[in-house]
This record gives sequence, structure tokens and C-alpha cells, in this order.
Amino acid sequence: MELPVIDLAPYLEKELDSQIKSLCCEVSRTLKETGALLVKDPRCTAEDNDRFIDMMEKYFQQPEEFKRLQERPHLHYQVGVTPEGVEVPRSLVDEEMKEKLKAMPKEYQPSSPSGPDPKWRYMWRVGPRPEITRFKELNSEPVIPEGFPEWKCTMDSWGYKMISAIECVAEMAAIGFGLSKDAFTSLMQQGPHLLAPTGSDLRRYAKEGTVFAGYHYDLNFLTIHGRSRFPGLSIWLRNGQKMQVKVPVGCLLIQTGKQIEWLTAGECMAGMHEVVVTNRTTDAIKRALEQNRSLWRVSSTLFAHIASDAVLKPLGHFSDAPLASKYPPICAGEFVEQELAIINLKGDMELDNPYSR
Repeated sequence: MELPVIDLAPYLEKELDSQIKSLCCEVSRTLKETGALLVKDPRCTAEDNDRFIDMMEKYFQQPEEFKRLQERPHLHYQVGVTPEGVEVPRSLVDEEMKEKLKAMPKEYQPSSPSGPDPKWRYMWRVGPRPEITRFKELNSEPVIPEGFPEWKCTMDSWGYKMISAIECVAEMAAIGFGLSKDAFTSLMQQGPHLLAPTGSDLRRYAKEGTVFAGYHYDLNFLTIHGRSRFPGLSIWLRNGQKMQVKVPVGCLLIQTGKQIEWLTAGECMAGMHEVVVTNRTTDAIKRALEQNRSLWRVSSTLFAHIASDAVLKPLGHFSDAPLASKYPPICAGEFVEQELAIINLKGDMELDNPYSR
């Protein structure tokens, strides 16, 4: 099975209502059935993605001592760089999830991580934050590495473009689900959105089966990625089937998080996924070596959130859904805190990234 590619241009250009309605229904159906969606947004070009990845490759291949200058462990890594070996996959520590994995058919079971993820990450906040909030975020200054004069412009430009694509998909999904157009986007205003690219060193970790991101779901609303230069992402469909994702050039990948599951009373479930070195990854490594290209696998991940003070609850007709009682009203910020409390880290390890499990 291949994920369909949805061209957002007709919706952005407000073409015929019948065509738009059909597109919106395809968006909601695909998110429901697969937890993922490929989109083509004319505002987000392959050149934009390449510019961002070029910069992040240049950054991640810097010496470790340089990168650690951007590390902020006392702020729980919520700005700046997170070194490899810090983020812990949920499947490693969540006992309930472990039991579910054992019950899965062998051919669909995820890879088993042996410890924390061997990937780096950079956290960069995108978009305005509320001046008054019950869930005061860390208001520390953004961290900009020396020697990267284009850093802020590149991060903000790509981050805002991806948020625009998410907002478009959120509107289309709402229409497809039979909700008002702004049902989701009105709750996203001033959300704690994070551009959080990862960097995985394929010179050191090129062995097939290496787990860069253990089996997990994202706790935010929707997650969006530009195309990575090295494959390795697998997702699980609603029917439990495991599928490797292939992102065409010029396209973006969107994945469902736990917050959209809450708002739709389980109609649209949080998508499970992992990133593992596969035979496709090793083939891409060989090509990169032949072409003398960087062997850092960059994922240009952005986590889009519901605003911390907004209430998560089944919207519209979803409030009457059979499973609605499983999703009682809760502030999004409180929901995030509860999700974090589930993760029990070992020893003196710092908090891992709270936006991706």
C-alpha cells in the first residue's frame, strides 16, 4: 500500500466546492485509516526543504564539543540541542505498551530498542506564545550556534511554512470529519509549536536494524516532516499492518498525534511509528558515499500543538461517539504533563523530548 499524495493547491486556490469537499473527505479518511498523509503544498518547495537540511547537516556534523555549547539540560532540553542517548522511546518504559507489542503478529512487531535513541535533536520554537497562561513555558532565549548567520531566518522560514501546511490540512480534515472549518485551527492559535529536527550519524550507526527512534506516538496534534534524504520511517495502519513510508520529492509527511485522537473521540487515532536503519537506508548510504554527500540523516520534524490553555474534548458530533467517555475534557497543557508523567527514566538521565515518544 502507498499513501496517497494530496495536492493542497485546489483548496488554497478555493476551486470548485465539489472538488474541495472530495479532497477534504480524502484527507480525513486517510488520517483515520493510516495515521499519516502525504501532501504537496506549493508554498513549501523541495528547494526550501533542501536549504533547511543542508544547514542542519552542516550543524550536526560539527564536533561534539561544539554542539554541546548549545545544550541546555537545566531547561530539560526545551531549547537548543539534545545529544544522542537522551531521548528514551516510550516502548522501552511503558509497561502497558510492552504488553500490547507482545500480542502483535510477529511480522508487524516493531524493532526492539536496546536503550535511549542514538540521535541528536535541535529544539526551536516557532510562532507566538500567549502572554497569560496557566502553563507557563520556559521563556528562555532561543539558542543560535556561532558560525551560522542564516540560522534564525532558515529555522523560522521553514517552520512557518510547515505550520501553514498543517493549518491547511487541519481545516481540510475538519471539513472532512463534518466539523466547522476552524474547529481545529482555532484551538491551535498560540500553541507551543516546535521545530525539532533530528540528526542521526550514519557513519557510526549504519548497521541494519539500528533503532533511531523507537516505536512511539506523538503526544501533540499533528506532526509534519520534510522529506529526509535517507529512508527508515515505518508506520502502523489502523488495522495493525506495518508499512515503510516513501516520501516523494517535494512532498511533506503529516502524522496524527494524541491530541487529534482526543478531539475526534478516537475516530482518528494517534499514529504509531519508528525510525530504523533498513536495507533501503543502507542503499541510500552507499549512494551518498559515491556522491561524497553528508551521512547525517536529518528529519525536519515540526510538532504542531493545541494551545496549552485550550480544552481537549471530543468536538461537535464526536461528543456523542461510542468512545467519547474515554476522552474527558482536559486542558491541553495538563494533558501534556500527564503524558510526561508516564515516562519513567532510569538513573540520573535527563528528561527526554516531551513532544515525541
